[in-house]
Amino acid sequence: MVNDIPTRMVYAGRRWRVSDTPTRLRHSSWTVPLHEAHSGLYGWRFQGTDVDGRSLVFDVYKAEDGWNVHRTYE
Repeated sequence: MVNDIPTRMVYAGRRWRVSDTPTRLRHSSWTVPLHEAHSGLYGWRFQGTDVDGRSLVFDVYKAEDGWNVHRTYE
């Protein structure tokens, strides 16, 4: 995170850099309901690109134990 905006991460043993403009997601934006304990849930959707040039779209959310990947899209 840089200025509270995602810039890079490690997922599935690979390094990903954010390669578009992240979109902030609020609780009402999630396509799959999450546990009610996350009523203050927020997160980000962004495209990440690895060193081989493979890109995925990630939905990530902040939980008590840190940031988690909720879903990926090809």
